[in-house]
Order: sequence, then C-alpha cells, then structure tokens
Amino acid sequence: MLVEVVLFLAGLAALVAGSDRAVTAAGDLALYYGVSPFFIGVTLISVGTSVPEMVTSIYAAFYGAGDIVVGNIVGSETAQITLAIAVVAVIAPFVVDRRSVLVYGGAMILAMIIMILALEDGVVGRSEGLLMMLAYVQFVYTLYGNEGGEEITEEVVEKPRTPGESVPWIVGGLLLVVVGGQLMVTNGIAIARSLGLPAFLVGLLTGLGTTLPEIVVAGMAAAAGRKGISVGSILGSNITDPVFSLGIGAVFFDVVVTDPAAIRPSLLYMLGVSVAVLGLFYWRCGIDRRTAVVCLALYPPSFLFL
Repeated sequence: MLVEVVLFLAGLAALVAGSDRAVTAAGDLALYYGVSPFFIGVTLISVGTSVPEMVTSIYAAFYGAGDIVVGNIVGSETAQITLAIAVVAVIAPFVVDRRSVLVYGGAMILAMIIMILALEDGVVGRSEGLLMMLAYVQFVYTLYGNEGGEEITEEVVEKPRTPGESVPWIVGGLLLVVVGGQLMVTNGIAIARSLGLPAFLVGLLTGLGTTLPEIVVAGMAAAAGRKGISVGSILGSNITDPVFSLGIGAVFFDVVVTDPAAIRPSLLYMLGVSVAVLGLFYWRCGIDRRTAVVCLALYPPSFLFL
C-alpha cells in the first residue's frame, strides 16, 4: 500500500509541473497566431488532459470492466463541472459571455445525452463508438471554422514564443500530465480495490483522479491570468469525455455495463448538475467566489446515487 501511495503523490507532482508548462506554452501559441486562449483550451488542452480517461477506457474495455469505464467518465464529468469550476473561481473569479455558455455548454449537454442514450441497453458497440468520436471531430471542425481564426487574445506578452519553441513545451507538458494522471489512476484503482469497493464506485473514484489534470491545469491557468484557457479546458473536457473518451474504448472493444438501471441515477445526476452549473454561468455571466461555494456543494451528493 505504501508503494501505491508514493506513486500516487509522484503522479500529482508530474501533473503540477506538466500543466504549468502546457498552459504557458499554449497561451504563447494562441497569442502568436491570434487565436483565443478559450479556443486553445477547448481543443488542445482539453483533449490532452483527457488522455487518462481515454487510456482508462481502452484498458477497462479490454478487461471487460465496462462499469469502471462509465464510472470513470461520470466521476470525471461531475468533478469537473463542480470541483474544477469551484477551484478556478476561488483562485480568480471569471467572466464568460453568454454566447460561449450556450455554444460550449450546449455541446457539453448534447455529449452527455448521447452518452446516456448509448448506454440505455448496457452496451456501447464499435459502430456507436465510432459515431461518437466522429461527432466530437465535427464539433471541433465547426468550432474552428466559425471562430477559431477570428478571435484575438487579450493577453499581453512582450515576446511570445514561436511555434517551434512552444509546441515542444506543450507536448512535453501534456506528456507529464498524462504520465502523472496514469500514475494516479492505476495506483488509485489498486488502493480502492484492496478495500473491496464495487466496480462502478471504483470508476467514480478513478474519475476524481483523472479529473485532477483538468483541475490543476485550469487552476494554474486562472492563477496565471489565462482565464480563457481555464474555462475552455474544463468545458472542452466535458465535451470530450462522454463521446470521444467513451467512444475510443468502444471502437477497440465493446463497453458492457453490468446493470444499466443501477447506474442511471448517477448519469441523470451528472446531467442535472451540469445544467444547474451552466444555468449559473448564464445567469451571472461567470462564476464568482460566492457561486463557487454552490458548485462545490453539488459534488458530494453524486456519491449518494450509487
């Protein structure tokens, strides 16, 4: 058990170092090309920090542990929309225009609904997984075509790095995030299983571990003043995980859930709490420290729907 705990902490250290490098370089790259940090966060950063969920999905599907796959994604989604949002708002309250809430929030809710419908019969097959991945690719393409090259970042950096300088830092930073996330996931699973926890609960706890990259990246981005990347990475990951992360596992091996009815309450709570937080986003045009407390309070009840 001691070895697992040490590796878990080592993963956390890798997450902090990697996220700092990735966020800084991504901001430089956005400034260089005149693309908004929000867009960079929704695409590059969100996909990069979702790799732990993708890898977990493939491995769990291979071993026939569909409950862990779904639990991981549900736990990650719920933690991101509550804990991650709260962390960012506590560090630096942010403002988001209502159009962005409708576009990215709407895509997130749609992704969750697609996931819930795909799990209705308890099996996500290869064809469904492929369609889910294509839906995500279409979203990114539409996003880039509509506004990816038009928005200009408001961040001020005297001498932004060139792409040749920024890309290696982004790749290296995200690699540390991935390695750190995997260390936390694998050792977290080992610790949880040694306590005899149910597979779906193990998945939920693993989801909390795999969402730490998003929380760390978003928190450090907020602390550095890059709020666009903070919000984009969180909402982007919540679009990526339900369709792309689940879909990529199903493309390789069918994702089979033992009891679809038993996990339905957790799925519906994930959807409901997401709608509630997006409602706060739209109503207040952002999240301040007071509203962050509400977001934080919405996370613990997710464990009551097991």
